[in-house]
Amino acid sequence: MLLNELLKEIEIDSIKGNTEIEINHVHFDSRLIKQKSLFIAVDGFRTTGHIYISDAINKGAIAIITEKNIEIDDVVVIRVKNTRKIMAQIANRFYGNPTKQLPLIGVTGTNGKTSITYMIKSILEYHGKNIGLIGTISNWIGHKEIKSSRTTPEALDLQKILSKMVKEKAEACVMEVSSHALALERVEECTYSIGVFTNLTSDHLDFHNNIDNYRNAKKKLFYKTILCNIINVDDFHGRKIVEEIKELKVPLLTYGINEKADISATNISMDVKGVTFDLNTPIGKKRLNVNIPGIFTIYNVMASVIVCYVLGLSLDEIGVALNHVKGVPGRFQIIDEIKKFSVIIDYAHTPDALENILKSTNEFKKNKIITIFGCGGDRDKTKRLIMGQICGELSDYSIITSDNPRGENPLDIINMIEAGIKQVTDQYEIIEDRRCAIESAIKMAEEDDIIIIAGKGHEVTQTIGKDVIPFDDSKVALEIARREGLV
Repeated sequence: MLLNELLKEIEIDSIKGNTEIEINHVHFDSRLIKQKSLFIAVDGFRTTGHIYISDAINKGAIAIITEKNIEIDDVVVIRVKNTRKIMAQIANRFYGNPTKQLPLIGVTGTNGKTSITYMIKSILEYHGKNIGLIGTISNWIGHKEIKSSRTTPEALDLQKILSKMVKEKAEACVMEVSSHALALERVEECTYSIGVFTNLTSDHLDFHNNIDNYRNAKKKLFYKTILCNIINVDDFHGRKIVEEIKELKVPLLTYGINEKADISATNISMDVKGVTFDLNTPIGKKRLNVNIPGIFTIYNVMASVIVCYVLGLSLDEIGVALNHVKGVPGRFQIIDEIKKFSVIIDYAHTPDALENILKSTNEFKKNKIITIFGCGGDRDKTKRLIMGQICGELSDYSIITSDNPRGENPLDIINMIEAGIKQVTDQYEIIEDRRCAIESAIKMAEEDDIIIIAGKGHEVTQTIGKDVIPFDDSKVALEIARREGLV
């Protein structure tokens, strides 16, 4: 595509050089630059793309977009005020405006995004639809997996994936939309058919500074939709968003269990094998059974059902598909091979997620709940004490361990958690080594106990300092159980 075509209607401060040149590639990572590339110098959290401009030119970049005044010969230099915003616009144009051709469902909120996106994909695929997915665990085009490096990709990567989905005739794409992506304008040029809000709890405050900024970042999604917005009104911030967007012309549907909502759940029963409840909607009632336990499953199902109904499926079609939906790796994942007691792997790494899984488990426990958890390093520190309190209140016994300490001292993180847990109980111990913590829990567990290993879920590595080591909670637990003769 000609550079001047890419730059049409884009706010530019200055241009040096001839824009009547052909651009074959667009990148913000200088390592990916090839001949006839446009390089966009984007500032990140730890470095700036501007220091890689010379490297990009040496590898074949013939045009540079930058926020700085730079003097370079033999390449076109375009200066703009906001390279992130411009990158989203150029990415959208370079890849042919894919969301104008592909129905896009965005799911945002602190917890539940991954489970809801996988559930929607499963329901639609059961009825023969070719569905794309973009999210934390992996990206998918139909049944082809593309590894994911972050919840919502950078604008160039995102539009490239969406373009591939269009070429491979995907009938819709469901994606997790992170607050970072909304705040940093990665999804600025996406048009969403449907937006979903799950909930909001204290997380990422190291980035957003306060909960209002966090909510306002999430709220941006609902100004990008053209078909329908779907909001959980049992959540305080969900109710605030409903009030703040109610004047939008896009239809709004609400869901909840406790608050008055368009879609609600009643007559709920659950055990370790799953949940059963009545789904009440403006078009009728449906008794649903889902083989994924936990109260949070009901919220995830309600959101997924509304999306699939808006996309054209009947309640009967959705109900049949839900009977075949399987859990998501690392989301209330029960290790089936261990029979004497239950071992559950869950990604819960926020206060709300940990509280939800523990409250749900208390609803059907037959004996003790033993919880193993830690908190990630170089992330929001305010939640550590709170999560300690929650675990102490809702578990019979807790083992505080290391999660992904990253650049922090693991014991510093553990001490912050302990400050919370010891306010409510003395039924806990500290075992810094995560493998040893899991082993200790499995050795102490008795018949009908439930062990919850929280925090890492689907992750298959642990980051300690600069080292990234293989570590999969489910594999480690199963390996220890085999050695103890429990499998």
